[in-house]
Amino acid sequence: MTGQSGRLFFYVRLNRWAETLWRMAGSVNVRTKILGMVLALTTVLGLGVTLQVRAAMTHVFASELDSRGVSVVSDLAGRSTDPILLNDTYALHRLLKETVSNHPDSLYAFVVDQDGRVLAHTFGEAGFPAGLMDVGILNTAQYNSHGEIRHWLYTSDEGIVHEFVAPIMSGAAGVVRLGLTERRLQSIVDTVTSQMLFTTLVVALAGIAAAMLLTWLLTRPILDLVATTRQVGRGNLQARAPHWADDEIGTLADAFNQMVADLDTSQRVVVVKEQARNRLLKKLITAQEEERKRIARELHDGVGQMLTSLIVGMRTVQRSDDLTSVYVRTEELCATAGETLEQVRVLSRELRPSLLDDLGLAAALERYATEFARVYEGVAIDLHCDLSARLPPMVETALYRIVQEAMTNAARHGKAKSIGVLISRRNSAVQTIIEDNGTGFNVDEVRRRQSSVGIFGMSERADLLGGKLDIESGPSGTTVYAEIPL
Repeated sequence: MTGQSGRLFFYVRLNRWAETLWRMAGSVNVRTKILGMVLALTTVLGLGVTLQVRAAMTHVFASELDSRGVSVVSDLAGRSTDPILLNDTYALHRLLKETVSNHPDSLYAFVVDQDGRVLAHTFGEAGFPAGLMDVGILNTAQYNSHGEIRHWLYTSDEGIVHEFVAPIMSGAAGVVRLGLTERRLQSIVDTVTSQMLFTTLVVALAGIAAAMLLTWLLTRPILDLVATTRQVGRGNLQARAPHWADDEIGTLADAFNQMVADLDTSQRVVVVKEQARNRLLKKLITAQEEERKRIARELHDGVGQMLTSLIVGMRTVQRSDDLTSVYVRTEELCATAGETLEQVRVLSRELRPSLLDDLGLAAALERYATEFARVYEGVAIDLHCDLSARLPPMVETALYRIVQEAMTNAARHGKAKSIGVLISRRNSAVQTIIEDNGTGFNVDEVRRRQSSVGIFGMSERADLLGGKLDIESGPSGTTVYAEIPL
């Protein structure tokens, strides 16, 4: 349980650190992120490569120094045999000096006999350093007959010193000790390290400059797009984002511009529809009042007068004693009552045909076509309703009013002599086509004028039911297409 609790605590802490790091990264802009990533990557790679190269060079130079030290001390031990046997101290001293001079990494060299006495050295007038004999070995007795070369390191004022010890004549004539310093090689390593650090700095500066250019190229289109977005948010739908390049950001700018253009078009359509709807509402209110006035006038002048005639006639019949006159008067009253009833029925059909509710769209349109032909003499009506079943009431009402408006416009404004109406059911929609051979009109121009209320009313009825209405018109006539889903 303790181990599980510890792992859970570690995961929670790690998650918190990740969230904190993510918040810190999210709180800075894109330019800072890119500059930070480039600088961090350049620094890490530069320092990593520099440290790796420095370690490799140090290892190679140390190995090479050790190999050279073994070779030099072996050669020096072999060449020191004759001067020691001849007791030629001068020749031995010159040999040591020449060896140290010919090898730049050599710090010193000296020869010690079997008794531990220094026979020759290269320290010059400064004299042999005190304590140097105590470094590494104490006497030559430690060497065996195999002539083993020994090597150790120690630290001095000159830095790390590699000392090599080789026996002379298997130790019988003493030993030669050679000290090599890492100072020159370390200087080379330091120089290479400095050059690589300088190169890293130059690359980092170049990377920062390239990153700044890259961030400018990346963020400039984005900032322009943000500025354009704010303008659009303030209602300026004419604002457009500049197209900087044919890349993903350019594609985004094009898509944004297309979206704004579509939004502008949609808003214009909404404004036009709203204006047309307001005009339609005013027309409807005016038409409603006019219809009320007309119905009141029809009731007062037509039905009212006929009912008054009926009342007067009935009173006359009541006062008459002549059966013949009563019979004649009764016939007149029946005719007047029939005319009154017909006028009431006509008014009722004009308000809403009862056949539309009772028998459906086909029967109502047939009745309307018959009455239409009586009103507009000389206009041929060709009506075809291919409906096997009743439609929803709202759809029937909308199609009836659309056909009524289209036929009225064709006869009244287009002076058409022939009107064809086709209503059919196709899959999950009902389609209506009204064609005429009238003079036609400019659809776009009429839609923009105040007189387009009737056309807008037809379109509005189709739109309210999720359908669509199209009008094609030319000198040879007009065709109205309406489709309403079921």
